[in-house]
Amino acid sequence: MKNTVIFDLDGLLIDSEVIFYQLYHDLAAGFNQSFSVEEYTHGYCGKTERDNMRRLIMTHHLPVSVDEGLILMALREKEYLKKGISLKYGARELLSYLKRRQYKIVLASSSSRERAVSILSRNGIGDFFDHMVFGTDVERGKPYPDIFSKACEYADELPESCLVLEDSEAGIQAAFAAGIEVICIPDMKVPGREFWKMETAELSSLEDVIFWLEKLQAEGAAM
Repeated sequence: MKNTVIFDLDGLLIDSEVIFYQLYHDLAAGFNQSFSVEEYTHGYCGKTERDNMRRLIMTHHLPVSVDEGLILMALREKEYLKKGISLKYGARELLSYLKRRQYKIVLASSSSRERAVSILSRNGIGDFFDHMVFGTDVERGKPYPDIFSKACEYADELPESCLVLEDSEAGIQAAFAAGIEVICIPDMKVPGREFWKMETAELSSLEDVIFWLEKLQAEGAAM
């Protein structure tokens, strides 16, 4: 049975992917370069900020270093954070359900700790999490399995006792590589057919995860 649920952050718990796209778009536009939604969804969703910045600079030949680009992005994002980033539909309901049922709840995000904790606190959900893992805590980002393997380690649970919730193809790959079942709740992009075999299920919202877990528990009780 599952006793631990591991959450991605951006595009899964919070409605931030469209903001990230705008940040990369604005940075490229500042150097007279175009950056499309399609480029973002195919190459940037679910990846670490540093890997994405490196890719943006190399692909569009931007005259800045990775660190300079990240500073420019962080300054611009602060303007969005002041306005607040909303939770995805069903997020609070699912977290409350898991806490009542005494699941371990873990965050595994490519984001920085400071940013993630600030966003969770602003939305009043930081206290739901028993453990948090960030991109800086592992050597390799998604699609490598490191961050989810580390999440299992922090929770002191085997992969088969855990469930990952993800929205991106890179996140699905990472969970699959870590040997953890993964449910996808798509955001800006629905995963391609080659990722379907890696998913345990694909649901419309986080609220649907409650019904999936209830069904799993009922099936387990009937055995």
